[in-house]
Amino acid sequence: MPDKSIDCVLCGSCVVDMLVRPVTLDTPIGAGKLVQVDPIEITTGGIVSNSGIALSRLGMNVAAFSLVGDDEWASLIRRRYQQEGIDTDGLITLATGATSTTAVLIDQSGERSFAHCVGAPKQMDKRLFFDHLDLFARSRMTLLGYYSLMPNLEPDLPEILAQIRGLGCQTALDAAGDGGTLDPLDRILPHLDVFVPSLAEAVHQTGKKAPELILDTYRNCGAPGLLGVKLGAEGALLSPKAGEYIKIDQVPAPGPVVDTTGAGDSFYAGLLTGLLKGLTVEQAGRLAGAVGACCVTGLGATAGLRDYEQTMRLAGLAE
Repeated sequence: MPDKSIDCVLCGSCVVDMLVRPVTLDTPIGAGKLVQVDPIEITTGGIVSNSGIALSRLGMNVAAFSLVGDDEWASLIRRRYQQEGIDTDGLITLATGATSTTAVLIDQSGERSFAHCVGAPKQMDKRLFFDHLDLFARSRMTLLGYYSLMPNLEPDLPEILAQIRGLGCQTALDAAGDGGTLDPLDRILPHLDVFVPSLAEAVHQTGKKAPELILDTYRNCGAPGLLGVKLGAEGALLSPKAGEYIKIDQVPAPGPVVDTTGAGDSFYAGLLTGLLKGLTVEQAGRLAGAVGACCVTGLGATAGLRDYEQTMRLAGLAE
């Protein structure tokens, strides 16, 4: 078995975000209008960026695995990842594709809407993963996202995840958009060690509204590992095994809420960090909540993040 020199490989959505604030989201802008906004910021987004940078800030060894275009946006992503200590060898240039980009429209309260070009990551397929299994063989965990936004990949995920788990690498999946449906998620769940969608995503997937019933639905599909539902201001509900539910209370933000972009990805990064560091599920959930709480205090998905020691103190897990 190869040396596990990587803590987590981040796979999938790898984006450049353009942050536009403030924009009123409850009424149409209309044609021909000029909207006065704060200076527009350019940053990275998507699960590879958001969770990857959060994991790295928490002291984890992280590698990125995705497709980018042959353009200036890709150069920006590579520079940012290298600055954050993320291994970029797995960022593969697709000459005929465009780097994924998003305009994030943010209102005064921090809520946001998105104008998104999926770009090159949409072309990720089974062969790409199988050609790079050595990367996963060197990793303890992989986090893939986003379910419901990878239609070309999702039918093959059971086979891909089974191969990755067979290399001694744990698997985690995150969802986005409306969360998709239980087909083909029902066939993916047996190959996941961690799955914690948001409540809105989980309701769309299962048709259930109560978090316990949602988690039971996942179990009935053969999910073997840690399940959960992110509940926003209500915290989260985690389930290490069938019939066991652990409520994770919300961790108060350590400052004013500026932007909720990336809060779910940050939660996931904190959860995986805690699990990889050997914390209990409850402690890992508390750490996850603290990372999410830090995230919302900065503009964009990563500006508010803190290091492991500071975040553990916010979580009430350290002096």
